[in-house]
Amino acid sequence: MKIGYRQLLDEANARITTLDAGAVRALFDRGEIQLVDLRDRRELEREGRIPGAFHCPRGMLEFWIDPESPYHKPIFAEPRRFVFYCASGWRSALAARTAQDMGLPSVAHLGGGFTAWREAGHPVEAVGQT
Repeated sequence: MKIGYRQLLDEANARITTLDAGAVRALFDRGEIQLVDLRDRRELEREGRIPGAFHCPRGMLEFWIDPESPYHKPIFAEPRRFVFYCASGWRSALAARTAQDMGLPSVAHLGGGFTAWREAGHPVEAVGQT
């Protein structure tokens, strides 16, 4: 193997902005960011989500960001600062780097992910099963 996940994470983390749960909460409360939950539907149903977060399964991110894609989501064309999160911060670090490489002007990720958010005592809402 030429490159492993740890090297990918190290490279991503060297190029992106990582915010802790307290900083994300403050920015979110002031309406300065759009949170993007990258976890899969089962994780949302099992653990809940941050209220107001936009759900974008990690496997669809590139397709939803690219305006040329038939799957493009208009939210990614809005002039917002996006903060990605997953369960622990690995997928979101890689996603933030990808989004940055694709040209989103302002992206970051939640260090420690949803786990850090929940452990800090920040609000979580239940997600119903579909």
